[in-house]
Amino acid sequence: MALEPDQASVDSITLFVALLCSCIVIGHLLEKNRWFNESITALAIGLCTGIIILFTTEGRRSHILVFNEELFFIYLLPPIIFNAGFQVKKKQFFRNFVMIILFGAVGTLISFVIISIGSMKLFKKLDVGFLDFGDYLALGAIFSATDSVCTLQVLNQDETPLLYSLVFGEGVVNDATSIVLFNAIQKFDLSHITSSIFMELMGNFVYLFTTSTLLGVVVGLISAYIIKKLYFGRHSTDREVALMILMAYLSYMMAELFNLSSILTVFFCGIVMSHYTWHNVTESSRITTKHAFATLSFISEIFIFLYVGMDALDIEKWKVVSKSLGISAGVSSILLGLVLIGRAASVFPLSFISNLSKRSQSGKVTFKQQVIIWWAGLMRGSVSMALAYNQFTRSGHTQLRGNAIMITSTITVVLFSTVVFGLMTKPLMRLLLPRKHLSSAMSSESFLPKPMNLPLIANGQTADSEMGGDDIPRPASLRMLLTTPAHTVHYYWRKFDDSVMRPVFGGRGFAPCTPGSPTEPLLH
Repeated sequence: MALEPDQASVDSITLFVALLCSCIVIGHLLEKNRWFNESITALAIGLCTGIIILFTTEGRRSHILVFNEELFFIYLLPPIIFNAGFQVKKKQFFRNFVMIILFGAVGTLISFVIISIGSMKLFKKLDVGFLDFGDYLALGAIFSATDSVCTLQVLNQDETPLLYSLVFGEGVVNDATSIVLFNAIQKFDLSHITSSIFMELMGNFVYLFTTSTLLGVVVGLISAYIIKKLYFGRHSTDREVALMILMAYLSYMMAELFNLSSILTVFFCGIVMSHYTWHNVTESSRITTKHAFATLSFISEIFIFLYVGMDALDIEKWKVVSKSLGISAGVSSILLGLVLIGRAASVFPLSFISNLSKRSQSGKVTFKQQVIIWWAGLMRGSVSMALAYNQFTRSGHTQLRGNAIMITSTITVVLFSTVVFGLMTKPLMRLLLPRKHLSSAMSSESFLPKPMNLPLIANGQTADSEMGGDDIPRPASLRMLLTTPAHTVHYYWRKFDDSVMRPVFGGRGFAPCTPGSPTEPLLH
């Protein structure tokens, strides 16, 4: 006998899907608005829906679905991070890789220290409730996580490629670093920090970063080799599309299985699959996979922000802190201030250090660009929410006063930073980088003519940017010839890639000629 589905669950899911549809429609209508983006629209709709549910249920509840960490980390986050790696302009990302690691890893550690120590010193004056040393360290990890989802919707990869690659690349490494720090805090006994524990913590971080990256690269290469050798497109494009999607998800789950950083794994898997695997499938599969990954990422982003908006009015948490609203406001203000200070203490000094190593003026990050990077990275979002729920709730419920204050303060900081900082980012960019000056922030590859006969093969990039043929500026004078390196790391990587990697794993120019794919002959 078939079991009848829970009617309440069906009603909740139906309403939530309807809200997702409304977010897409309203977001489309507000697309040209200089202030709003999809994340803010979803938050606003979530808040309005929460208020309506709060009144209709007579104050018993405000959200439709109960927050579940598994839902977030296992189902919603993977498509967002993978699509980011799949669509990112690889040349810009790896050209600024050292700076991205500097901001994402070292900068996160600086912010972590400032927020942890600051909250430890200031919260004791507010009588927050019982918080042990591990809770303060967890707060440092929670609020060091910038929200790359927000940043992706604020910055444009084509208008400001340098800023986009820095802020987004840092966001991915930052999220991974924050989660690794958070897990390390729960794993190690940090009540008495010694030099040996500190070195073990740093060694664990380096190990996780390296192995997670390698796992993503290996899974991506395996997918490219299988699709190239077995040539699924001869019989069924559905199979190669399904294999790409499943292999991408497999990389994330394998990282979770081996207790690695799944964010880094799936991100680098996306980069490798866009470089090799994507060129080994048929033209119709390229179109399908590109739009499928983007669509899944888009729906996941809207889902997260819609839920955060509704959960902000959860009556259970606010009842516990109703007698301590002043303390909750004070905690939120302190955390927001520490986020501002921690971000500034990481961006500006590290930018100064990075600029010292740059010989050419064009490779340096200007002060105006630093301000934009600092501002865009102030937003906190779904990762901070998920980590806060992990630390301060039990099965999604909060009863202890101190924990309830931490949850409500996290919600307040996430809402304020996403809405206020998110609303101000576009006008700030136009103020600091007017359109007539955007060319200075854009790489020369943006002005290269794009071949019209390869719109899909380029995967959003020009053929030259992919092949790296114009990566080294051509010297126009003897002085430029003496100061311009004849060979760079990218040059040697391209030679190795063309002679070793692409013949084995495929890619542009090395993929088999696919029947029914008129663009393939152009590659040979």
